[in-house]
Amino acid sequence: MKLTKVSPVRAPLKESIDRLFDPFLSGALWNEPLARVMEPAWLPAINFSENDKEFFVRLEVPGLHKENLDVNLTGDVLTLSGHREVSKETPGENYLYQEMETGRFTRSIRLPAPVSEAKVEATYADGVLTVKLPKAEPVIKNRIAIK
Repeated sequence: MKLTKVSPVRAPLKESIDRLFDPFLSGALWNEPLARVMEPAWLPAINFSENDKEFFVRLEVPGLHKENLDVNLTGDVLTLSGHREVSKETPGENYLYQEMETGRFTRSIRLPAPVSEAKVEATYADGVLTVKLPKAEPVIKNRIAIK
């Protein structure tokens, strides 16, 4: 019997494909001026989870100042955006590697259920932006008597 080692590439592959197409599908490229579209872009890692009462979105953006972050909720779409400035080069210093990503980013998430917009909270600590979105109370059907 021949054993074949299988690696779990499906999830990382899906994440890579999502990151590649996210700017195109979110509409970020189509609503911005051409100069912004051509500027370097990067996609910080994001986690989206829920419990019985809330949705949680965590965006990993170490080194950013909270003033450079923006959180918007329009209907059922949460959009997280921001920018990291290009670091100034030190005179007499030449890069051998430069892997720190800079420029603008936009991440959009369609929420699977309505949320209480007035109770949404965003906090930034230790390089992680956390957005808590309380789920809206379900609407109770009331039978109306016909007179």
